Amino acid sequence: MNRKACLAVVFTGFSALVLADADKAVTEMDTADLLNMQVISTRKKSQVTSASKKAEYVSNAPSAVFVIGNDDIKRAGVTSVPEALRLAPGVDVARVSSSKWAVSIRGFNGIFANKLLVMIDGRSVYNPGFSGVYWDAQDVMLEDVERIEVIRGPAATLWGANAVNGVINIISKRAEDTSGGLLAGGGGTLETGFGALRYGKQLGEDSYGRVYVKGFQREGLGQVEGFAASADNWDKQQGGFRIDSRLSSRDEWTLQGDLYRSQLSQNALLPVLSSPYQQSLIENFSAAGANILSRLRHTFSTSAEYSLQFYYDHSERGNNAFAKQSLDTLDVDFQNSFAIGERQNAIWGVGYRANLDEFSDSPLIQPTRLKRDTHLFTAFVQDEIMLVDDKLWLTLGSKFEHNSYSGFEGQPTARLMWAPTLEQRVWAAFSRAVRTPSRADHDIRFLNGVIPTEVPGLGTLPVEVVLNGNRNFRAEDVLSYELGYRFAWASQASLDLTAFYNDYDNLTAYRAGALLPIATPVAHLLQPITATNLGKAHTYGFEAAAVWQMADWWRWDANYSLLKTEFGAFVGLAQQTSPQHNLSLRAAINPTERVSLDFWLRYTGPRSVVGNGAGNQLRQLNGRATFDTRLAWKVLPSLELSVIGQNLLDEGRLEYIDESGIIQPGGVSRGVYGKLELRF
Repeated sequence: MNRKACLAVVFTGFSALVLADADKAVTEMDTADLLNMQVISTRKKSQVTSASKKAEYVSNAPSAVFVIGNDDIKRAGVTSVPEALRLAPGVDVARVSSSKWAVSIRGFNGIFANKLLVMIDGRSVYNPGFSGVYWDAQDVMLEDVERIEVIRGPAATLWGANAVNGVINIISKRAEDTSGGLLAGGGGTLETGFGALRYGKQLGEDSYGRVYVKGFQREGLGQVEGFAASADNWDKQQGGFRIDSRLSSRDEWTLQGDLYRSQLSQNALLPVLSSPYQQSLIENFSAAGANILSRLRHTFSTSAEYSLQFYYDHSERGNNAFAKQSLDTLDVDFQNSFAIGERQNAIWGVGYRANLDEFSDSPLIQPTRLKRDTHLFTAFVQDEIMLVDDKLWLTLGSKFEHNSYSGFEGQPTARLMWAPTLEQRVWAAFSRAVRTPSRADHDIRFLNGVIPTEVPGLGTLPVEVVLNGNRNFRAEDVLSYELGYRFAWASQASLDLTAFYNDYDNLTAYRAGALLPIATPVAHLLQPITATNLGKAHTYGFEAAAVWQMADWWRWDANYSLLKTEFGAFVGLAQQTSPQHNLSLRAAINPTERVSLDFWLRYTGPRSVVGNGAGNQLRQLNGRATFDTRLAWKVLPSLELSVIGQNLLDEGRLEYIDESGIIQPGGVSRGVYGKLELRF
C-alpha cells in the first residue's frame, strides 16, 4: 500500500470539507452520566446494544457491562485503545513492547490471546490466523470515540465465536456530533510526538460527514535485566472518514472507512541449531490496512426495525519472524427486531463472512498451505419475555454457526433479570460459547525453540522443538455461570457486582511425539509436538465497580477484580496465569471551571508467564503498583493545555513476556508528555 497515495485520498476529502462553514457540536460524557445512559451499539445505531442488541439502560442489561466514556478516556491521559481498557474491571492489560500488548478478560492472557472478541463500530478485528487481535493495527482517533462498551463473560449468542470471555466494542461518535474542527498534538519522553486533525460539517439537510488524519512516533521501551534491548520504535499514520445520513423519516445510512500504515521494530530471539542456540535479530517491518463499512437501518415502528451491514477489511504485515501475512475479510450481516404482543421482544439475524488469507514461509513458521479461504455462516435468535410486570424478565437465545474448521457450533444462553426496587437489579445467566480453530491450530508448523540435550554416545545435540497444527483440532468451549447485582443511589453513587464460574473443555494442549534424528543441515533431533483438545480448566471470581460523586467537583471511581484459575491435566507445555488481583482507583477533581486534576492508582497482582525459549519454564512476575496523573487548563473555551505523567512509581517495569519466547520485552518506564487540544 502506497503511503503517499493513501494520505492523498484523506487530505483531498479533508480539503473539500474545510471549504464550507459548519456549526460546532461536541458531545462529552463522563462515567457518572454513563451509569444511567443507554448502552447503544452502532450495529443497529440507537436501538441496539452490545449486551443484547437493543437500546437499554446499563442497569437493565442482564450481563456484566461496563462503559468507558469519552471523558473517562480523556481524563485518564491514555494514548491507545489497550491503555484505555485498563479503566474497566476484569480486563487484564499488560504491555510487552512499544507496539504490543496482551489483553484479555477473565484470564488466558497473551499477545495471542484468543478468547476475546473486539469490534470497532461493529466491525470485527479478529484475525483468523490465531483467533486473536493485532493491537498495533487497531487505532482510532480517541477524541472521536463516544464510548467503549466492555462485556465481561460470554456473549456468543449474539456476537458469535470468539466472544468466549468477553466482548469489546469501540463506538465512535456520529458525524453530526463532530461538526467543526479539532486539532490535537503533543509529545514527551516515550510519546515522542503525536498529532491528529479532524474536520466535520453538514453535507445536506439530514447528512453529516467528517474526515481525519492522525499519526505518532513512539520510542522503544527500556531494556530489562536478563533480556536483550527491545529495539521497538513505532510510528504510524492513519486517516479516515464517516458519513451519517437520514434518507427518510424511517431510513438511516452510515458509510465509514479507515486506512493506515505503520513502521515497527522488534528484537526477535530466533532459535538456531548452533551454540548458543539463539540468535538476536532486530527486525524492521511495515503493517498496513484499509477498511470500509456501510450500514442501513430501517424503522417500521417504535418496536420493529431491521438493519443490514456490510464491511470489507484488508490488512497486511511485512516480512518478520512470524512470516509475511495478508488477510481480506468480507462480512454481511442482517438482523431484525420486533415486539410479540406486550410482553416479548424478539430479535433474529443471519450473517456470512469470508476470510481470504495468505502466509509466506519464515524461519519460524511454515504453513502446510500458503493460502486458505474460510467461510462462516451464522444465524441467531433471541427472545426477551417479561414474566412479571416491570419486575422479572427472562431472555432465551442461541447462535448457530458453521465454520470451515470445526463445522456446526451452537452457543445458547439463558438470562434472568429481577428488579426488586427501582434502584436495584439482580441478574443471573448461563451461557455456552466456543473458540473456533484458527490457521495456527490446523495448518501451521511453528519452531518453538532449540534445546541442547546430552545424548548417550553422541554428546550434546540440539533438539528442535516444533509445534504442529492438527487438522482434527476442534473448537474450545466454555460453560459459564454468572450472578450480578447493581445498585444506584440517586445520582451520587452506584455499585456493580458480578460473580462468575467458568468450566472450559477441549482447550489447546500439546502431545509430544517420538524424537526423530535429522542429519541436515547439522546433526540434530526433532521433537514434534501436536496440538490436541485435551486441555481443561476452571476459572472463578468476582468483579466490583463503584462510583461516588463526593461533591459537584470531585468524583471517585473504583474497581476490583478477583480471578482464580485451575488447570486440568495439560499435556506438554506449561500454562501461564493471569493475576488474581486487579485494583483501580481514580479521582477526578475540578477545582475551578477551567482546571481539572486527575489521579489514577492501579495495582496488578503477581502473574506467571512462560519464559523465553523452548523450555517453557514458568516465570513469576511480581505484582506492581502504578500511578498516573493529569493536569489540564482550559485557556479558552476552545483551547485546552494538559500535562500527563505516566507510570510514576517505578522505572523499567517488566509487565509481560511474549509467550512464544521470540519477541524481547521492554521495561515500561516513567513518562511525561504535554498535549494541546484546539477546537475550531
